[in-house]
Amino acid sequence: MISTRYALPVAIILLLALIPTIIHSYLGLMKDDGMSVKNIKPVLGNFASIPSNRNPGWGEETFDSQDWFERIYKDKQGHLIRLFVARSYDHKRLYHHPELALSYAKEFSKNSLTILAGQPEIPVNVLQNTARSGMAAFALLYEGKFIANPISHQVQDSLNLLVSARKPMTLFYISDDNTSSDIPFNQTLAGALLNNAIRDFMAQQVSHP
Repeated sequence: MISTRYALPVAIILLLALIPTIIHSYLGLMKDDGMSVKNIKPVLGNFASIPSNRNPGWGEETFDSQDWFERIYKDKQGHLIRLFVARSYDHKRLYHHPELALSYAKEFSKNSLTILAGQPEIPVNVLQNTARSGMAAFALLYEGKFIANPISHQVQDSLNLLVSARKPMTLFYISDDNTSSDIPFNQTLAGALLNNAIRDFMAQQVSHP
């Protein structure tokens, strides 16, 4: 039996423990910043695009995303690059090996981190198979900041995530089946296209601070 003098502190602790449950399970609080990946231009630099043939419900089913697209960008020389962008409040669905869904059945023997220059700099996870041409790469954006290590970020931000409304993370994923793995990513057409897509998306922050 608990002494009555401990009743108030225990009650306060229990109420604090219930806050995350109330916020996420009962109230379902989410913060919408008004931005959308669908506002990214279908023409970026020398590349024009068409939608891929994904099922309309695929993004929601795979990444719990209501705001996503996948496009095939093509330049005048016929170079094809696939770009997938999605936002989700379920961060783990985005950052936990997105290549398993987006580059299904392709093997990547090398995983490295590179930086796309600019303001701000963009850390990009690059996936390659050193035995053949082709690569994929992805970047993660959360609250205007780029995430180089999503697991570390999740741990560091865990307390804030427990007591505040959920906010969306954005995944930018690009795939190029033809570029040699010997070329540094930031010198490839895929790197330039990814950079342009991210900058175009971030421009929305001006109108949605």
